[in-house]
Amino acid sequence: MTSSHPRPRSPGEAARATSTAAELLEVLWGRASTAPVSASQLRVLFVLERNEGINLRTLAATLGSTPPSTSRLCDRLQAVGFVRRQVAATSRREVELRLSRRGRAFLADVRARRETELRSVVERMPAGQRTALLTGLEGFCTVASAQIHAAGAAADDGPARRSPPAHTEASAPAPALTSPPAPPADGPPGQVPPRRSARPAP
Repeated sequence: MTSSHPRPRSPGEAARATSTAAELLEVLWGRASTAPVSASQLRVLFVLERNEGINLRTLAATLGSTPPSTSRLCDRLQAVGFVRRQVAATSRREVELRLSRRGRAFLADVRARRETELRSVVERMPAGQRTALLTGLEGFCTVASAQIHAAGAAADDGPARRSPPAHTEASAPAPALTSPPAPPADGPPGQVPPRRSARPAP
C-alpha cells in the first residue's frame, strides 16, 4: 500500500531545489529591467525597506560586504534620489539610511513587473502545488529574514569589550649588584696607607 504522505526531503535536496528556482527567477526577472539600479544596489534598497534608519555598518554586515563598498553603493542611490542620509536623533556622530519616497515608488514598480512574470508561471501549476509552494516559501522567508536580521544586529552591537587585565602586585626591584671594595694598594686590608708627598725626591 502506497502512503499518501510525501517522503521527507533532506535540507540538501531543499537547498538544491531552491538554488535552481533562484537561478530561474534571475532569468525571469531579467525581463523586468531594474535600470537605473544594479542588482547590488537593488539589494540595498530591499534591506533599507525592511530596516528603516539603520547605519552603514549594520547595512554592510547585512549585505555581507564592507563599509567602504556599501558606502559607494549608497552614494549612487542617493545621487538618483532613492536613498536619504540623515543625522540620528540620538547621536550627531551617527548617520541613518532611509528610503526616499522616490525609492519606495521604484521598488513598488519593480515588484509589480516581477510579479507579472511570475504569475505567468504560477498560473500553470496545479492548485495543490501552488498551495505547497506558498507554504514552503512562507517558511523560507521567515527563517531567512530572521537570519539576515541577526547578522545586522550582531554588527550593530559591535565587538565585545575586553575586560582589563587582572591587577597583580609588582615585584620588588632586585637589588643592584655591586663589586666588593678593592683592598688598599699598600698594606694589609683595613690598614690606612701612609700619605705620600706630592713633591718629587731630589
